[in-house]
Amino acid sequence: MERDVVERPKIAFDIDACWNRIGTRGDRSCERLDTCQRCLNCPVFERHAALLLDRPLTDADLADAARLAAERAPRANPAPAARDGEAETVHSALAFRVADEWLALPIRVLREITDTRSIHPLPHRRNRAVLGIVNVRGMLRVAVSLAELLSLDARADRAAPRTSFTRMLVVAHRGDPVVFPVDEVEGVLRFTPADWMPVPATVARAGAVHSRGVFAWRGKTIGLLDEERLFDSLTRSLR
Repeated sequence: MERDVVERPKIAFDIDACWNRIGTRGDRSCERLDTCQRCLNCPVFERHAALLLDRPLTDADLADAARLAAERAPRANPAPAARDGEAETVHSALAFRVADEWLALPIRVLREITDTRSIHPLPHRRNRAVLGIVNVRGMLRVAVSLAELLSLDARADRAAPRTSFTRMLVVAHRGDPVVFPVDEVEGVLRFTPADWMPVPATVARAGAVHSRGVFAWRGKTIGLLDEERLFDSLTRSLR
């Protein structure tokens, strides 16, 4: 199994980020600042957040990301033939930690890794997994808690160490990018199906449902997430 440096493709959807032009992050010429004081209190900012949450999921903006991922994929040497005579496919996934759980997502869903920044909570949020809105390069993104989405042990989440390695993952699959705050990023791992094992029966039901399997790496047990199931659950949490 191999480890690579993380690539950071930058793909974003268009939105009128007026807060960066005439708001508190711009020249402050917006007339609404007299009454709102901050862009976070402005109904225009709130309306953009609501539109971002409610806009339909599409495949259009994933085309370039899929092409870019294919172009950057390494030309691995053919793996030894499997017992049935077919060569095994080499997979790439980003390994990271949430609370005390080590997880991995297929690299094709990764758009960017960014430093941790402020998350602005939404009033009357409909799901605990939705943490709020975060500004990434002038674009509003929905921040989602993987711990809540996967029903990870809340006690472990509280007890897990918070280090300077915390990051935010900007990911997308069949729709607009969302942000997953994580406690640590290990890097990109490369492996074949022969490297992973079925999810143990001791794993919590929610974790098992969202996983394709587990594999061992440097003394850690890493759960390989199934992006289809994960993003299906994510879509339901945003409704």
